[in-house]
Amino acid sequence: MDRKIIPVIMAGGRGTRLWPLSRSASPKQFIRFIGEHTLFQSTLLRVSDRSIYEPPIVVTNDDFRFLVAEQARELGLELSTIILEPVPRNTAAAVAAATLVVSQRYGEDSVVQILASDHDIAIEAQYFEANAAARAAAVAGRIVTFGITPSEPATGYGYIEVGEALPCGVHAVRRFIEKPPLESAIEMIATGRFYWNSGMFMFLASAMLAEMTEYAEEVLKVVRQAVSEAAGDLDFLRLGRESFTRSPDISIDYAVMERTSRAAVVPSHFKWSDLGSWDAVWKNGLSDTNENVASENTTLLNTKRSLVMTRGAHLVVNGLEDVVAIASEDAVYVGRLEDSQDVGKVVKHLASVPATSGLTQVHPTAYRPWGGYTSILSGDRFHVKRIFVLPGKMLSLQKHHHRAEHWIVVKGTAEVTVGQEVQLLRENESVYIPLGEVHRLSNPGKIMLELIEVQTGSYLAEDDIIRIADEFGRS
Repeated sequence: MDRKIIPVIMAGGRGTRLWPLSRSASPKQFIRFIGEHTLFQSTLLRVSDRSIYEPPIVVTNDDFRFLVAEQARELGLELSTIILEPVPRNTAAAVAAATLVVSQRYGEDSVVQILASDHDIAIEAQYFEANAAARAAAVAGRIVTFGITPSEPATGYGYIEVGEALPCGVHAVRRFIEKPPLESAIEMIATGRFYWNSGMFMFLASAMLAEMTEYAEEVLKVVRQAVSEAAGDLDFLRLGRESFTRSPDISIDYAVMERTSRAAVVPSHFKWSDLGSWDAVWKNGLSDTNENVASENTTLLNTKRSLVMTRGAHLVVNGLEDVVAIASEDAVYVGRLEDSQDVGKVVKHLASVPATSGLTQVHPTAYRPWGGYTSILSGDRFHVKRIFVLPGKMLSLQKHHHRAEHWIVVKGTAEVTVGQEVQLLRENESVYIPLGEVHRLSNPGKIMLELIEVQTGSYLAEDDIIRIADEFGRS
């Protein structure tokens, strides 16, 4: 193989269909459902063979940039770069930006593979066969999409109808069909000519740029300008905001794939799911003899065909069938498995009510470049958090106008700066940071630092922070 594939992972989505675990600020690609890796990490692992792939390019946004970097670091995997979109502009602009960056770094004859960060894919022989066929067709000038063999007449996916057979084991694309009604999906599958549209692509950079010049000229023009204005920021590449904002909001399917004569589809027989609903998580999970899929810290009695997961208290389900029971640290969802597609409507309702809108946005656990924190308890003039700091990392040198803080170390060693004094705190030791005092927390040890923070004061929101110095460029 003379040219390695340049993987491009799209990781900027904000879906909330897997609420309450996924939120707009903590989407499903970065969440561990059942298993040791997040969906984003599983995607990184799929492209980790350096005999086939170059280090991946990740396209995301400012809110998720540290999540991307940290989850790659956990796996010990190198990233080529992390492209930051200043505003969401759909997949055509994202593909254009990534393809232009690939062309600059690797040349226009590079083979690019576009991957979603939130799909569950079985890595088996059929997967590698489909990739090999797509690569061969891409080198021959085709823009290849992966068509997944349908296992049921799903109405939540788009479909691709295959046309004539082409060399390399691919077919011409006859047409794309948006999410069909059930009757149409049943009829299409019966013909044997239709596949699910996976949203994965492979092509030469030069081929995609040529087709975008032909069919998506305005997208390519403004994104090219945004790439030329891009600025490096730590390990990130920030696209020019003003130029990128002018890009039309259109998908790569509408902009290019439905119009180009180069479109091809490789029939793909590997197991695939976009995990777009809780019933999809149930179908793809490892079930017990009663067809239940459950996480740790659960007990199921006289229960069948159900999905039970918890991130907080021990969750017990007794005497139910065909249900979803999901508990996060601050919310619980219970519903019928067959109604999983309605979670989006539930989230919209919660978002429309001021008292519950926050439950759809911010997760109790937030990740930062140095580690993160989990909100434990809030009340009048107090807020309790669990803070975790990675080995060798430090928070910004900062102060607060409206709150004081008490820190109690429960694991590891903390180096604490309060004013002009620097001290080491070990397990069971504590420190008080008065209101308005300059302070900093760091972990000089080899293990994770964990501490309990108790905030007291008149205003306890996250925006009450003045950063004086910060190694992550946030001051």
